[in-house]
Amino acid sequence: MAFETETRPLPPDLFDTTTIASLLSTVAIVAAAYAVSRRALAPRSTPPALRFLFIWHLADALCHFVLEGSFLYHCFFSYLEPRPGSDAASLFPTPYNFLGHEGRRAYGPQAAPDNPFAQLWMVYARADRRWAGADLGVISLELLTVFFDGPLACYICYLIARKDPKASIWMIVLATCELYGGFMTFCPEWLTGNINLDGSNFMYMWVYLVFFNMLWVFIPLYAIWYSFNDVSSAFAVRAAKKDL
Repeated sequence: MAFETETRPLPPDLFDTTTIASLLSTVAIVAAAYAVSRRALAPRSTPPALRFLFIWHLADALCHFVLEGSFLYHCFFSYLEPRPGSDAASLFPTPYNFLGHEGRRAYGPQAAPDNPFAQLWMVYARADRRWAGADLGVISLELLTVFFDGPLACYICYLIARKDPKASIWMIVLATCELYGGFMTFCPEWLTGNINLDGSNFMYMWVYLVFFNMLWVFIPLYAIWYSFNDVSSAFAVRAAKKDL
């Protein structure tokens, strides 16, 4: 499927119930992170920038654990054996010998059409087909995202709540991981002509592909900028003490 950007008639399922529920799930995650911030952070002694970064990292962790964790679950445990013909042609192909199976199994959210989380990923897969099945590059990145980035984001929230200055160091580490992960997610598509991407309408192009992915570019860059200034200020204070 080539990357399409020309205007076409909008698909009839563009704003179906599953799509709306999927978008609302992200709103619910942010709302939950904000609610926790109201309980975990002192209202007057926490700067707005640090409160924003707490909410971001907690929402980031919830996205990794709940949403991307569900994607990994379906990649490893949900499969079907399509019938020859049209069924196989409509599925995202599973790599040969994936999990040691040499047969015709098709893994991923596409294999669990009745599961709510699989349905969520099939909505996103309308814009990026790789998320319908078991793409090895995506799975490799998501393993690091769920099992390293997610716990680290929680640890950063803990450090921010404790007013521990080490939070700035770990925010730089995590932001670098997020930026690298984003690049490695899309670079294979850029090098192969975006064969799995569909940007033929506003929702697919600007909401799914651009907005949701660029969040993990601009906010990590902001976290790096904030943390760099914080660390630089600490070094400046230490240098000033040495001069006394």
